[in-house]
Amino acid sequence: MTASAFDALYRRLAASTSWAGGERGALAALTPGRVAAAAGEVRTGRTVTLAAPVETTPGPDSPEPATHTMITGPEQLAGQGLRFARDRFAMNVHGDTDSHLDALCHVVYDGTLHGGVPSSSVTPDGATALSVALAAAGIVGRGVLLDIPRIRGVPWLEPGDHVTAEDLGAAERSQRVRISEGDLLFVRTGHRRRRADRGPWNVAEARAGLHPTALEFVADRRVAALGGDGNNDTAPSSTDGVAYPVHVLAIHAMGLPLLDYLQFEDLVPVCAAERRWSFFCVIAPLRLPGATGSPVNPIAVM
Repeated sequence: MTASAFDALYRRLAASTSWAGGERGALAALTPGRVAAAAGEVRTGRTVTLAAPVETTPGPDSPEPATHTMITGPEQLAGQGLRFARDRFAMNVHGDTDSHLDALCHVVYDGTLHGGVPSSSVTPDGATALSVALAAAGIVGRGVLLDIPRIRGVPWLEPGDHVTAEDLGAAERSQRVRISEGDLLFVRTGHRRRRADRGPWNVAEARAGLHPTALEFVADRRVAALGGDGNNDTAPSSTDGVAYPVHVLAIHAMGLPLLDYLQFEDLVPVCAAERRWSFFCVIAPLRLPGATGSPVNPIAVM
């Protein structure tokens, strides 16, 4: 995609998602009525995680993994009386392995955040606008999983492959599900299954993801949040001069929060067995004042 074509797509998406204006962006579509209606998706009460275990071991896709340190040792816990085991956790929220939510302040493009908010609002002490605090009460609604490898008849999409708008529409038809306004859309590329089978690789250089034009499908459906089992963006980038076009279009142009590096391998067999690909979904980011994102453990309730 040329720079001029990307710019035209950006402007179309920004104009077509004016309904997602305001501080909450696309999350404004999660009205109390839609959340209440989404609760009707619960039939069996089974719960399934959409998050991967946090990585603490360095690897090709996690050069700076999270650290988990025990503060107390065996010698401090031995003996009579009360003792407390304690530990400490630290992570790069926006790494390439751990499941996380990107807040609307995460993407700065041409000196601004979503809605023209100046980049100066992101300070050394945190973001003063569009931070993850906007989702402090959680992101709760009807989740829908579109399984792209399933409709293509492959275990996963190879790194560098694109999910197109046509793929998303074909998955809707094949899975007999329809994306509606306010839904939480999850798109499986098979990234996690490939990683489990083939081992980790340098995903900064090669990964499957959405083609930028697929965001027109997403905008047309007016979804409230978009999540993938990879970075959502393809690598290498398909767009001249823009390394993460899907991030720019979704977060900056559309005000659409992204969830990166989820895992759907636990959910797929459940959906297949129950022959339905929609569910009640609860996403609860940490309350981190001024943060540009948060680790998350989304839960599908079937």
